Amino acid sequence: MVMQVLSRLAILLLSLIVASIAVFAVVNVLPGDPAAVILGTSASPQQIADLHRQLGLERPAWLRYLEWLGGLIRGDFGISLISKQPILPELQGRALVSVPLALFAMVLALAVSIPLGIVAGVRYRSLSGSLISALSLGGIAIPAFWAGLLLVTIFAVQLHALPAGSFVPWEESPVGALRSLLLPSIALGLVQGAVLTRYIRSAVIEVQGEDYIRTARSKGLTRGQALRKHGLKNAAIPVVTVLGLQLTSLLVGAVVIENVFYLPGLGRMLLDAVRNRDLIEIQDLVLLLTATVLVINFATDLSYRLLDPRIRASR
Repeated sequence: MVMQVLSRLAILLLSLIVASIAVFAVVNVLPGDPAAVILGTSASPQQIADLHRQLGLERPAWLRYLEWLGGLIRGDFGISLISKQPILPELQGRALVSVPLALFAMVLALAVSIPLGIVAGVRYRSLSGSLISALSLGGIAIPAFWAGLLLVTIFAVQLHALPAGSFVPWEESPVGALRSLLLPSIALGLVQGAVLTRYIRSAVIEVQGEDYIRTARSKGLTRGQALRKHGLKNAAIPVVTVLGLQLTSLLVGAVVIENVFYLPGLGRMLLDAVRNRDLIEIQDLVLLLTATVLVINFATDLSYRLLDPRIRASR
């Protein structure tokens, strides 16, 4: 087991290095000149060339990559080309919005999908199972940004119960911060919960037809007892795969939702950096999101070994 974890960790580190090279290469071939963005359209070619030298953009790409990667390893995320301020403190502040948003949305998605998915799988031939299945299909068809706009219309514009946008800092009012994140979390969580409900339903239906479930039923266990003791753990394996993918989808969805609700999170920070051609900030943010996806996949792969002893034995 230890060797398996170490081998997967080595693959994770190699993937991070390859991802950093890809991110640096893609960001640096994007059209547009950061110096021209900073100086404006009235700048002369000589002024742009001088700013290039000040920013170090005339140096070889491989040297700038090594300096950037070395800074990340030391915990130095560099200086913003636009604001001239360290990037790490701003990243930490923006993460206090994006991370709770994604976590709240995932908790809501799990709280909705697990009971509904199990009920839909156990009663898939009944009216209640068919109704849950239909509702989940409807939830999958709804884009997260449209769900956000609908929630704003109902709870903010008509009922005046929750704020329509902006964010109250945690240190100023924890309750206000939670209220600011409630609607966007629901918009993200319900859509992702609908997807998880479908997969949980399919997994539960599949395990009910397995031989070990029929054997357990023949020994006197009820359908619910057989499913709890023998079925749910096996049904969890494909669901964990989808859960890992859903976590990454939440990161992508958060970029859109943050702009719908005007939240100062990592998504808005990334869009502002792209708009201003702040190369260092774009590289840091894209690599941070990529690393998060790789770490989630790493944790998902390890969870297989915890859920299924046969995977540990085969390796």
